Amino acid sequence: MEIRRIRTLRGSNTWAWFPVIEVLIDLQELKDSPSNILPGFNERVMSWLPSMIEHRCSIGERGGFFERLRRGTYQGHILEHVTLELQQLAGCDVGFGKARETSEEGVYKVIIEFEDAALGLECFRTALRLNQAAVYDHPFDIKAELQRLRDMADDVCLGPSTRAIVSAAEARGIPIHRLTTGSLVQLGWGARQRRIFTAETDRTCAIAESIAQDKELTRRLLRTIGAPVPEGRPVDDANDAWEAAQELGPPVVVKPRDGNHGRGVFTGLITQEQVASAYAHAERIGNGVLVERFAPGCEHRVLVVDGKVVAASRGEPAVIVGDGSRTVAQLIDEQLNSDPRRGEDCSSLLYTIEVDPITTLALEQQGFRPESVPAAGTRILIKRNGNVDTDVTERVHPEVAARAIEAAAVVGLDIAGLDIVAEDISRPLEEQGGAIVEVNAGPGLQMHVQPANGKPRPVGEAIIATLFPPEANGRIPLIAVTGSRGKTATVRLLGNLLDRGMGPVGLATSDGVFRDHRLVKPGDATGYDGAQALLQHPLVEWAVCEVSAESVREEGLGFDECDVAVVTCVDATHRDDLPDAERTEQVTVLKRCVVEAVAKRRGWAVLNADDPMTAAMAEFCPGSVLWFTRDPHNPLIAGHRDKGGRYVVGLPTALRFCEGKLPAVEIPLPSPSGEQADAALAEYGLPAAAAVWALGLSLADIAAGLARCAAPEFSTQS
Repeated sequence: MEIRRIRTLRGSNTWAWFPVIEVLIDLQELKDSPSNILPGFNERVMSWLPSMIEHRCSIGERGGFFERLRRGTYQGHILEHVTLELQQLAGCDVGFGKARETSEEGVYKVIIEFEDAALGLECFRTALRLNQAAVYDHPFDIKAELQRLRDMADDVCLGPSTRAIVSAAEARGIPIHRLTTGSLVQLGWGARQRRIFTAETDRTCAIAESIAQDKELTRRLLRTIGAPVPEGRPVDDANDAWEAAQELGPPVVVKPRDGNHGRGVFTGLITQEQVASAYAHAERIGNGVLVERFAPGCEHRVLVVDGKVVAASRGEPAVIVGDGSRTVAQLIDEQLNSDPRRGEDCSSLLYTIEVDPITTLALEQQGFRPESVPAAGTRILIKRNGNVDTDVTERVHPEVAARAIEAAAVVGLDIAGLDIVAEDISRPLEEQGGAIVEVNAGPGLQMHVQPANGKPRPVGEAIIATLFPPEANGRIPLIAVTGSRGKTATVRLLGNLLDRGMGPVGLATSDGVFRDHRLVKPGDATGYDGAQALLQHPLVEWAVCEVSAESVREEGLGFDECDVAVVTCVDATHRDDLPDAERTEQVTVLKRCVVEAVAKRRGWAVLNADDPMTAAMAEFCPGSVLWFTRDPHNPLIAGHRDKGGRYVVGLPTALRFCEGKLPAVEIPLPSPSGEQADAALAEYGLPAAAAVWALGLSLADIAAGLARCAAPEFSTQS
């Protein structure tokens, strides 16, 4: 098999409203070899990927794809399903795929949804190698390949905290754009955008984050406001650490002054040797070391968002039970790390427990070492908190919640994860000797979104609610313009009509990117990057994007939906933006993408009623249709008027705005009547006026906007 071409369609496209990979693949010698005639092929594929039993395929029921394999299907279709399954097994929630024959025998288009483009492409290449190994009965190490893809997913995909916030934003219709390959994400567009980085937002203060990193400063601030914190102090060396331990009275805790994720935190220390050993390890991890009084109880994580406790989890101790034959290290692996929920990164529900200095010290306190063989039935504490994984949100006492909220406020964090040690979170901390031991910026959300025990909490939704008012979707008004002629001039005129002192207007055209009539980026901007240049600009209040058919074909739209889609006309003889188009239908389908991207209910498609191919796009519009025409007797208008629809008629000296059977309103054109002005009006004056009317501008504003445009503007060639 040979890959002829790969297109990464980053935006809405002719296949789906979300990003997909489009692969053109030549099956070559396998073009006449369905799966049911390839010896052993089906058995090998099903044994390597048994989880594909869940693929329903066209049959519509569990096991549907396996049934298609048994009946006989071709490699294009198989590659689609294998690639999707590899992405799923790597941790991506994707499920859309298609395989379509082309006009050339044995050549298929395979379309596959992706979460991350690089990972999606790698999964496709892996699927290709898997299929070839299955065809020719070659060895294929599926376990190693899956681990490689999972490792890649850990590097390139959003982590669980960022994903929780992004998913909540998507559920509210807020557009998402990753600004880096990491976790920096833009939510919303233009002047209404917000940004997040893991569980930090653009409201997270750098000063507050710096305070939270300094555990001694945090402890002093909390003590100042009367919050319960453990006594303690910074220490200079191992001897000073032991002196502090004696002052406080053992047991004590030794930890880095600026550590995180529990790294280098040694608890329950009693002897000078234990304190000295803990000091040496903590010193290597952080900048300075603290010694604190040991607080009894379980560690709890309380999440505070915008002055409210939205979730709380309790940590459970990690314990092993001896069997008289295995070492402690072996028991840790077999009884704890064998849990499939455990992993080595933050995307795992539970962490892998390592035999590190903290674990070794905890064992020594109980009289064991990693190589010890405990007697059968002996219970050994491995970690005080194996993972904070049990939801206790509904048990948090109001006084505990109040102390957590005060602590987050004094540090200055909009989102804070507080580590609280208490015997019982349903009782006030003061009466049980509980304490707030840390205040964390950018806290992990996985434990709340997917707790090992208890009810998941909508923490992503809580964070989104602090960034966007109720019902707000973070979008700025966007008009998309396409067509065979008049696109650029229509976009320019729209910029003039929208220039009403209501905020900066951004234009993306074949001439470049403009903001407030100033060229800020020259060159063709009719594609994905041109639209993003407007939508990522923090000052743009209105966006108008010219869209070429070629850009839709090569990379998809630069937005997921638009408020208004304008199609000037479709001319099969005018293919400057699609040089290899073979059929008029190809041009029409590509240009129709903007119509299909119209926002449901609130959006409009502004279509040329005088052009049959453009008019045929109306049935694909999820919103409403507003016609424009130069023929007052166009048959499309009569039926539209009877249904209360809106349309604009271009007359020689005026534009007539009509809505149902209400009286029509005419706006005089600022340019004199004549052949040149009349032709220009048909190309862009009429659709531009209709578009801003659909967007919500009043007829008075439209009339004023047209008056601002000098007559020569109407003769500008697109």
